[in-house]
This record gives sequence, C-alpha cells and structure tokens, in this order.
Amino acid sequence: MLQRQRCPTFVLAALMIGAAFISLSTTSCGGGSNSSQSSTGSHNPAAASPTVTIAANPASITAGKSATLSVTATNATQVVISDSADSNTETLAATGGTQTVTPSATTTYTATATGAGGTTTAQTIVTVSGSAPAPGTGISSVSHIIIMMQENRSFDHYFGHLNEYRASLGLSTDVDDLSNAGTVSMPSWNGTGNISPYHLQTQCLGDLTPSWQESHNMVNLSSPDEGKWGNPPPMNGFASMQGGYAEHDPSSGGFDVAGMRALGYYTSTDIPFYYWAATTFATSDRWFSPALTRTQINRMYLLAATSNGYAYPGGSGDPTHPPLNMGSDKSIFQLLQENNISWKIYVTDNYVAGDLSHMDTYENYFPWAFGYVGNFADASTFATDAANGTLPQVAMIEGGYTESYSDEHPQNPIDKGAQYTRSMVQALMSSPSWSSSVFFITYDEGGGFYDHVPPVSMPSPDGIKPHLAPGDPTGDFDTTGFRVPLMVISPFTIPGYVSHNNADFTAMLKFIETRFSLPPLTKRDAAQIDMTEFFDWSAPNLASTNPPAQPSLACYYDHLP
Repeated sequence: MLQRQRCPTFVLAALMIGAAFISLSTTSCGGGSNSSQSSTGSHNPAAASPTVTIAANPASITAGKSATLSVTATNATQVVISDSADSNTETLAATGGTQTVTPSATTTYTATATGAGGTTTAQTIVTVSGSAPAPGTGISSVSHIIIMMQENRSFDHYFGHLNEYRASLGLSTDVDDLSNAGTVSMPSWNGTGNISPYHLQTQCLGDLTPSWQESHNMVNLSSPDEGKWGNPPPMNGFASMQGGYAEHDPSSGGFDVAGMRALGYYTSTDIPFYYWAATTFATSDRWFSPALTRTQINRMYLLAATSNGYAYPGGSGDPTHPPLNMGSDKSIFQLLQENNISWKIYVTDNYVAGDLSHMDTYENYFPWAFGYVGNFADASTFATDAANGTLPQVAMIEGGYTESYSDEHPQNPIDKGAQYTRSMVQALMSSPSWSSSVFFITYDEGGGFYDHVPPVSMPSPDGIKPHLAPGDPTGDFDTTGFRVPLMVISPFTIPGYVSHNNADFTAMLKFIETRFSLPPLTKRDAAQIDMTEFFDWSAPNLASTNPPAQPSLACYYDHLP
C-alpha cells in the first residue's frame, strides 16, 4: 500500500446470437470435459492439469449496461480473459478473479488458464439486447467521467496569478487569488525575518509537511486547536512549519530552514497547460481538500468520502498513531460495481497484472477491491481504450508516485508531472470518447504551500472522531483542508467559468452519484455541490482540443528562488 512517509492465453471468437446466457466450462488439455466445447494445448503428464470456469452476472443485459465476469482457476500460472469483439485481453490472478464488461453487442468471453500441466479454456456469452441509447440531454450526455489527482499543491501556489492571465485574455478577474490576499508577511522558522510570496524560479524543492499538526499550525501558528483560530484565522504558520521540517529532516526538507519555499508560487509562464485548462474550461476558487492533513487521509475521502476516523496514516514509522484501516467502508468503485456501472483504475507505477497488493493505487486500502483486480490496468492503456471507444463509465488515473515521479509531489519536477497529465488529456481529446467525457484534474492536498483562504466548515462524514495522540491539535472532521487547484475539462464545460461555491473534492463523487442516480457514501459527499453549474450541455468547448505544451523548467535544490 502507498505509505509515502515523506511529509494459459484466452482466445475469443465473435458470436452474434440472440440466444440466452450460455456458460461453457472445460477441464484441462488431455482430460475429460464437462462441456460440449473442447480445448487444445500442451499437457505435461507429470503436472496437475489446470482447470478454469467463467460465468457472467447478469448473463443478459440491455445495451449500455455492464456485466461482471467471474473466473475461477486451479493449477494455473496465468489466467487471461479475451473477447470476440476485439483483440484486447485482461490478465487476472493465477486463481482467477472478476472483470466488469460493457459489450455493445452479444459477445463471447473466453478464459484461458495455462500451467505446467497444460492449457484449458472456458467460455461464457453475454447477450446484449437493444441498442446503445442515443446521446442524452443534460447530465445524461456524459458517458465517461475521468478523475486524475496529482500531489500536494495549493491553489495560490499554482493559480495565485490566474487573474493576471485571465485579464490578458480579456476575461473577468473575479478569481480569489493572491491579488486579493493583501499584504502577506509571515515569520520564518529560524528568525531571519518575515517572508512574503514570491515567484519561484526552480521547479525542484525540498519536501514540505502537510500533516495534521503542521497544517493546524499553518492556520494559526500560536493557537492551532480548531475553534481557537480566531475570525478570520491569521494563516501565518506556513513558513515556520516548513522551516522547522527542514531543520528536523534535512534529507527531505533540504537547506531551507527559514521556510521560504512555502511562500513560492508559479505563473502561466511556468505551467501554461494548467492555466490554459483552468481558463479555456473551468476552475473553482472555493475548492478544498476534505481534511486538514496529509495525502493518505485525503485520498480516502476521494475514494470513500471518509477516512474512517484516521487523521494520520500511522504505521511503523509513526508509533503514536494507529495504522490507517478502512475496514468495511465502501469506496465509490464498490458502489459502482453494485450498480453495474463500469469502472477501471489506470495505474501508472508498479502495475503488476493480477497483483493489487503491489500496485501504486490507494484503492488497495479497501479489502473489497482485491476481488476485482481485473478492473485495474496499466495507465499506458488509457489512450488505447479512449481511441477504441472502450473507456469505462468511470475511470481514475493514479499518478506516478514511486517509480516515474510524475505526480508533482515536492522534490519531483513539476514539468514532468504536467507533461504527463497533459498527455492523458490529449489522448482523450484525440479520441471518439471526447465528445461525451468529463475529465477532472485536481490535487489531494495543499502540500504545505501557502494559501490565503482559511479552511471552511463541512459536515462530518460519519461522526467518527479523529484518532489523535497527546499533543496533537484538537479538531474534528467537520472542517476542510486548504484550497487546491481544480480543472474541469469537457466539451460541456462553460468556457472561462469560475465557481465561487464552497466544496471539497468529494463533490466529484457527488457528480458521479448524480449522473448515475446513486446514493451518497457519507454525509460529506451528500452535502457537496453536484457540479452541474460547470456545464452547458450544448457542448461549447467541443473544439477546444489544442492544449499548449508544457515547457521544461529549471531544476535546482540548493538555493531559492
């Protein structure tokens, strides 16, 4: 699981028939068969023959709906599902697994199990009746929802000069960015004088800490307990907390014991793709991370609209806090599965077919997910799925956290992250899926970077109090974290739109729930805006498919700015 402690081949043939569900199962090569179908392949008499079964539930669907394939195998080293519609295959665990499919016509699915004892296959048919619905009106026009969440950047840190960019395009300057922050001057950690916002010249920075304690001190340096921040809170502890972190852990925080890096920002010249996306399409200046703490907790809110009471990830490196455990909490993907809504998680780093425990995905905090490993794919297949028109109804792209370092986390180069994000957006825009898609780009938390807008009140998701240790600032899960950047990219997005309504990023769950008529996961996502304010269903941005390139930026760690 992600604990960033830095702050036999299957063969399918097309069957276009109107018959009812057929489930065909065979034993391994050289053995008897319990089906009228036979299989061929090699057989080693010294080894146990593999077996495989496959079944679909439901076996008959109407066009546009999904079915779940369940595969069970024994004595196999490889299990693959293929279908009669195309050449795509999905690799499951050696014991089998599940795969959600949304065929547009009656399709035969073949499970192939290969082992030392030979190869065997089994087939099932999903019968599709009717035709895919015509393009809808309103929110039903959206066929694909994609979420990509990068790491640890605040709104002012990335979009602090958005008004300046908008003015250059003749647009309104009503964004609450740094131009509305007034005079900002906050104490350094090492007493070398106060620090104000400035333009960063390097994309490479020492790490920062956004954990519960430090984030509360960032709101009010001398009075971090919730309820004692003052009105308005001074928002004066960013530099001090990050300077202290560098002094405590220079291997991560670097040389900057003053905390100067916390006040740095970028402009449209540095990250032109993001400024273009936020302005050609839409953004919000009241978009918050759900919890005033670090990555893992906020990622649980993205998936389940709660962290089950955890304020810290805990674990072996943190003996004072219990390790994060989502228990029986339901993620949005389980909710989708239960309602036959197709979904897939595209994994950028450490993708291992059939082995969820080693993949860089936060969904592996949910035990339920291990039964659906076939719904996880290498992120390199996203562009192929988009081009083939086979994207699921809901997709999430996990960034490059531990191998490619394309997640924009401090210490990682932001140009690489922005280039990667742009490549995913461009793949969608260049595909037939673009005309019915919504692509959300956002960030999991502020990362310790300055933002001038205080957290806001939100309902506690489930009434569970935070698991805190003695000395931690007191508080509850009825307060958001800091603002983070948002880009709402879609043909349907209102050009240049800026939302000023308070929301945290569980609003993306609310949008999914609204689109597919699903119940909320917790009181937190239930309370969010449904995000329909961002859209004009006449698709005014359909032709906005030429994003600017992300330039390479200077990278050095030994001085600022």
